[in-house]
Amino acid sequence: MKVTVDIVIFTIQSDELKVLLVKRGIPPFKGQFALPGGFVHEDESLDNAAMRELREETGVSDVYLEQLYSFGEPGRDPRERIVTVAYYALISADRSQLAAGTDTTEAAWSRMSKLPILAFDHRKILEYALERLRNKLEYTTVGFQLLPEKFSLTELQGVYEAILDKRLDKRNFRRKIELLKILKPTSEYRRGGQRPARLYRFAAARFEKLKDKGILFPF
Repeated sequence: MKVTVDIVIFTIQSDELKVLLVKRGIPPFKGQFALPGGFVHEDESLDNAAMRELREETGVSDVYLEQLYSFGEPGRDPRERIVTVAYYALISADRSQLAAGTDTTEAAWSRMSKLPILAFDHRKILEYALERLRNKLEYTTVGFQLLPEKFSLTELQGVYEAILDKRLDKRNFRRKIELLKILKPTSEYRRGGQRPARLYRFAAARFEKLKDKGILFPF
């Protein structure tokens, strides 16, 4: 039995949740899209293997990867019995430059709403990662990790809508955010719409205090 790592990386582009996929350049499933990943070397940890594979296959580096789950059903890989340890991470769109690596012919962001056929059991892994992401919206800073340091309320709501795949009432969303007091207004504005939109920063310390009290953030 051998061990592999697979990495699910989400971003938001054009108000849509997207996942990083690579087109396999070698068998099995040559030419099909898959999650970035590969075999763990004898002399490396799981975390180091995940970072190495991500860097080699996509050119993406310097991201925080969190272990997601292990998948080891018999027959999930046609070559032999292989157990994979899945990771996931979030990056903002301004850090989403990609470059295909040695075992891939293409690295691209794919819309979650229109996924191609995926190799191995990678759709199952991806669906599990999406469920975890949606659950973490209630009690972590996960939504803010997809935003730049300064953002508008419209951009923040767009992140929640993209992850949850549903429209949220604008007034109700802003009322909840205001009550939580987890944003710090800046003196800067985003221009380009009908009127300038004030930019905010995330108040991490305030968020931690609320989380310690068991306060959730349902939207």
